[in-house]
Amino acid sequence: MAKALVIVESPAKAKTIEKFLGKSHYTVKASVGHVRDLPKSQLGVDIENNFEPKYINIRGKGDVIKELKKEAKKAKKVYLATDPDREGEAISWHLSYILNIDEDEKCRIEFNEITKGAIKNAIKNPRNIDLNLVDAQQARRVLDRLLGYQISPILWQKVRKGLSAGRVQSVTTKLICEREEEIKSFIPKEYWTIELVVLNKDGEEFTLKFYGEDGKKIDLENEAQVNKILDIINNAELTVSKIESKSRRKSAPKPFTTSVLQQDAANKLNFTTKKTMMVAQELYEGIDIKGEGTVGLISYIRTDSKRISEEAREKAKDYIVDSIGQNYYKDHTKDSKGKKEKKVQDAHEAIRPTSVERTPDSIKDSLSKDQYKLYNLIWRRFVASQMEDSIFDVLNVECNIENLVFKATGSKLKFDGYTKIYNFTDREDKILPSLSEGESLKIQKQDPQQHFTSPPPRYTEASLVKTLEELGIGRPSTYAPTITTILNREYVEKEGTSLLPTELGIIVTKILDENFHKFMEVDFTADMESQLDQIEEGNAEWKHVVEEFYSPLEEAIKTALENIEKVNMDEETDEICELCGSNMVIKYGRFGKFMACKNYPECKNTKPIVNKIGVKCPKCKEGDIIMRKSKKKKVFYGCSNYPECDFVAWNKPVEEPCEECGSYMYEKYSKSGTKIVCSNKDCKHERIVKEE
Repeated sequence: MAKALVIVESPAKAKTIEKFLGKSHYTVKASVGHVRDLPKSQLGVDIENNFEPKYINIRGKGDVIKELKKEAKKAKKVYLATDPDREGEAISWHLSYILNIDEDEKCRIEFNEITKGAIKNAIKNPRNIDLNLVDAQQARRVLDRLLGYQISPILWQKVRKGLSAGRVQSVTTKLICEREEEIKSFIPKEYWTIELVVLNKDGEEFTLKFYGEDGKKIDLENEAQVNKILDIINNAELTVSKIESKSRRKSAPKPFTTSVLQQDAANKLNFTTKKTMMVAQELYEGIDIKGEGTVGLISYIRTDSKRISEEAREKAKDYIVDSIGQNYYKDHTKDSKGKKEKKVQDAHEAIRPTSVERTPDSIKDSLSKDQYKLYNLIWRRFVASQMEDSIFDVLNVECNIENLVFKATGSKLKFDGYTKIYNFTDREDKILPSLSEGESLKIQKQDPQQHFTSPPPRYTEASLVKTLEELGIGRPSTYAPTITTILNREYVEKEGTSLLPTELGIIVTKILDENFHKFMEVDFTADMESQLDQIEEGNAEWKHVVEEFYSPLEEAIKTALENIEKVNMDEETDEICELCGSNMVIKYGRFGKFMACKNYPECKNTKPIVNKIGVKCPKCKEGDIIMRKSKKKKVFYGCSNYPECDFVAWNKPVEEPCEECGSYMYEKYSKSGTKIVCSNKDCKHERIVKEE
């Protein structure tokens, strides 16, 4: 009996789906991503013929295509089950072309989660391929190709080979460059604070902070202002003028969208955006769970939506009421009435567990360490989103000396609410002693402190994703690959968790901004995303959108070729070539920087750049510690005497040994600053060296 053929993108997903559908009636095969695309070796867009794309079968996919054709030929029905987004729709469209499926055929099935119920329901409800979605993806692909393939050669000609420009990546690099300029040009501004340690009538101690004068907030900008206030309060007593007690509610966060998941995973788990999406993809496609078999653990991972299905909401309610308590459940059905959600990618749900009963600890043994961490984060966020607010009792106290106002705030957790499940802070209650209005307070200690404002922080992957989303640059599926691209192109590098532009990134950004300014503007890039949404909704014709984009680009390219001068990025050093005596220069090659003789091509001496950090090897005591990069461009530290000495470390060693155990110490970045930490796991010695 002929079987139906189901085509998905990944082998892992194919394995999970085949288990649900059964091998006796269905054959499930994977296309392993795209099967057709624009050619790599040429532009692949016929500009003269209304921007018609020239698709070809992707090199290396011959065997996959051959097998899919063979299976489709003998199948009674073909279902295309690629991802439920623009790119997935385009892959299905390309598959239908290769397999000669009639465009009126209801062959497309989609599901938001890989569970038995979702797959079976999708099979019962096939639809036509959505050509609006396909056209939106075609427009994105053609726009990116036109910009990238026509500007990148200019960079090769004027700067060096191997560089690239991109509609989203170039604007993202520009944001990082602009932030670095802000930091360099920042002028610190002085400000002061005054704290008073006081005693109430019962001798209980607490702290007040200076607020202002005559009930108005005042910023203390210099020492003269501070001294004037200290003169007034010297040997005086404060009077409690106002006590206000109230309750404050804090609502649970919404379930994860893609960007918020990437931010939270970076902040709470120290995951890169790339790692977050890789692990999330594994959880979505299916994990072999002991006692269950292979099952998808979370819903689709590329989404702008915070929406939750009614079924998932009811399951969460049952879990919360049964396992945590009736008083912890919050009815959210009224929240969405009358509210319009912004345009979301493909109207997906938020990211959530496919079964709330599948708690992280119940399946921990079936997950890798990273899978458990991310699933735990997603599961807790989802459950918390359906829980009651946390409630705090807040006490605000206002005190006076003459017309000067000092304030203190105390808070106590009254009801933990959602934080019972989703709490990643070590918050402590701040209890104020018993006070009454009109009571006099004695000053025990005056603590005036001088401060200076700090420059804006460098972007981290988390804060960059947040900014890209707020500005409307890119979409959930583009954040991680965009960051990976600008790191791999060496336009940006990492220092701890911070992203900073390289010299190359600054030069390329400057050239692009001066010659293609319109295309480097945030508003232009965000508007282009809006136009892609219009295509998806059937309100715009994709080739017309491309034409409007290309006309100014064509003019800018002509002007740029005439105006851009060749950039010499060679940097002369004091190091002398041992072969001819000329100075060595730093050059850029396909694999990064290297040293070459200035007298090239007469002298072809080259050697790698050794980045010494000024620390001797803690193992052999003779070699120097040098900074290296792994194949994945991750920085690590090793001994210059390798392979004789095999010392290696991911964290940057420092010169001074641990004063407690004698082991070497290393730098470790954290939110509170840079720490110097002992490498001996049994020794807990550490110290803060820089406040941030």
